[in-house]
Amino acid sequence: MKNILFFLGTLALALGCAFVLQKWMVQYGDPGYVLIGVGHWALETSLIVFAVGLIISFFIFYVLFRLLGWLIRLPGKLKMRGKSVKFNRSQDALISGLVDSAEGNWERAEKTLIKHASNSGAPLIHYLTAARAAHSRGAMDKRDEYLQRATKDAPGSEVAVGLTQAELHLSQKQFDQALETLTKLHSIDSSHASVLKMMHQTYQQLGDWKAIHALLPAFHENKVFMEAEVKLLEVETYSVLLKEAAEQHADAREIQDLWQSVPEHVKTMSGVPSIYYAAMIEAGAGAKIEKDLVKSLNNKWDMTQLVLFGSVQSIDFRGQLEMAEKWLLQHGNDPILLRVLGKISIKCEFAEKAKKYLAKSIGVEPTVEAYRILGNFLAEEGDQERASECYKLGLELASTQVINQANAL
Repeated sequence: MKNILFFLGTLALALGCAFVLQKWMVQYGDPGYVLIGVGHWALETSLIVFAVGLIISFFIFYVLFRLLGWLIRLPGKLKMRGKSVKFNRSQDALISGLVDSAEGNWERAEKTLIKHASNSGAPLIHYLTAARAAHSRGAMDKRDEYLQRATKDAPGSEVAVGLTQAELHLSQKQFDQALETLTKLHSIDSSHASVLKMMHQTYQQLGDWKAIHALLPAFHENKVFMEAEVKLLEVETYSVLLKEAAEQHADAREIQDLWQSVPEHVKTMSGVPSIYYAAMIEAGAGAKIEKDLVKSLNNKWDMTQLVLFGSVQSIDFRGQLEMAEKWLLQHGNDPILLRVLGKISIKCEFAEKAKKYLAKSIGVEPTVEAYRILGNFLAEEGDQERASECYKLGLELASTQVINQANAL
């Protein structure tokens, strides 16, 4: 409407100027004269008529050319209009599909999203959401088809599609398939935080702690977890690796090499040194860590390490016994220390001392282990009656403990 008014106003102004010019020229008795000749043809008219005709002709040609331009652009505009309508419908379909998916209407969400995916400005979201919907209703073939179409229709989306695929595999406990996908993504972007986090989750489910150990530097560098979480993960990883080394009967050299790779802040965590000492004792190399174990106990009294000290196959049992008896001055009524003293006394072949320490340990706090050690020693001495009595008391104590635990549940 504004363009029409502007056009008519310009035309009226031009005509008005022409008539003003004509009146000005009439005042001087000369209205103007125009003669145009073409071959045998001639056009003769006054200046004002020529000017008005020229102005009208200009505006007529202007209108014709504008109309022609509009007609030329009309197919493109219609096409763009159609695309705009389809785009708006796809946006509405995306919202509707997301709502249906959130409400659990999987099949309806899937159909809505796929129908309008090709016209969307974000086809990746359509396909990924549809894949989740198909997965939720158990249509795994459709799920895989949508993920393939997402990769095809949204170039550069390999990581996003792969993460979705891996997540869906994990939800089905398909850990090997998830790991295969994540390994490919890791080769594309080795620093991607989400890829690393899901690889940790997958390896943890598979129990592959060596693989988690290999990823620890990447967790630090790429801020995959909070610093406190990474430290806890390090403690868990090295603890499990040490336990696995003991269970798999690794030799002492391998266990020591592993311990050397443990960060200092992990070595100082409660319980971690005990796992290392236990692994070395299991590998038959307890004598190599005996001094470290003594130093640790002198710094901090720890019951687990004390028990491990009693299990060390020392090269000097009498020296071991003397060390334990020094601790007796500070922890005289400790039943575990008394039991350890009894155990070491047996190794030293100090029969009376062993019986004395074990009896005192049982007197302070009866334990199944103390009864077992004393019973075995008495049996070796040939005192079957007292040995049987120890076994009986140990079994009764064990039964009572089991019943108490059951009642507590």
